[in-house]
Amino acid sequence: MTCMMQAEPLACGMVRRARTNGMECPVARAMDAIGDWWSILILRDLSLGLSRFDELTASLGVAPNMLTRRLAALIEAGLVERQPYSARPPRYDYRLTEGGRDFEPVLTMLYAWGQRHFGGDCGATVELVDRVTGRPLDPVVVDRATHRPIDRTTARIVPGPAAGAEVTRRMALLRAARARGRPDAIPSEETSP
Repeated sequence: MTCMMQAEPLACGMVRRARTNGMECPVARAMDAIGDWWSILILRDLSLGLSRFDELTASLGVAPNMLTRRLAALIEAGLVERQPYSARPPRYDYRLTEGGRDFEPVLTMLYAWGQRHFGGDCGATVELVDRVTGRPLDPVVVDRATHRPIDRTTARIVPGPAAGAEVTRRMALLRAARARGRPDAIPSEETSP
């Protein structure tokens, strides 16, 4: 299986974003499903409770044709579903599916990461706070079973049962990076400390 990215042609010689052509990497596959940064912002607004086309247009400041395309792609990817709320004229609510709701922790980490690294000098524009206490939260990724934080010191990358040539090649690159003494290289199956 090839690992090359392929641009999708559009009418009039325009080109849509590159696709990963079925890479084995789950990050690449997720990016294929999400599509682009507009889609992440749509998922953000849906997770916050906006659900109508006009609400999304107003929140995002996006052209209706762009929003229509991105919603259709998110529906096709199984992250969003459309539910009618008016028959005449036909109107729809857009809701996150289980797959879309499973993206919410990613959004939480994007909030935290974006605020930490791109928040600006004037302070937080948006804060993530505890619903009960109002205390600002500092989210981390944890293992569901042990509740231990997951980071480069507690986790490593190993091939899964469906791993193919692409993963084998990537693991070799990771081993080579660690062998060169790259302390910032995430450990793979044969390079854990």
